[in-house]
Amino acid sequence: MDPDLCLIVGLGLGVLSVPALLSAISDSRAPRSGGLTLLVAVSLIAFAVNQKPGGYSIEQIPDVFFGVVGRFF
Repeated sequence: MDPDLCLIVGLGLGVLSVPALLSAISDSRAPRSGGLTLLVAVSLIAFAVNQKPGGYSIEQIPDVFFGVVGRFF
C-alpha cells in the first residue's frame, strides 16, 4: 500500500475517532469503537512514516493530500 495513501487514511480516521471518543466519555461508556478506530489510525500513520524515507513534515501534508485525491480523479 502506498505510504501517502496510508497517511491520508490514517489522518482521516484519526479525525473521525475524536467525536466517537468524546461521545463515549461524556455518556460514561467505554470508548471501544473510538479507541479501536484511533488505534488503526495511529498504526496507519506509523506505517506511512516508517515506509517513506525521511518521513513527513507538517508542510508536506496538504501536498500529499491533494496528490492522493488527484490520483483518484
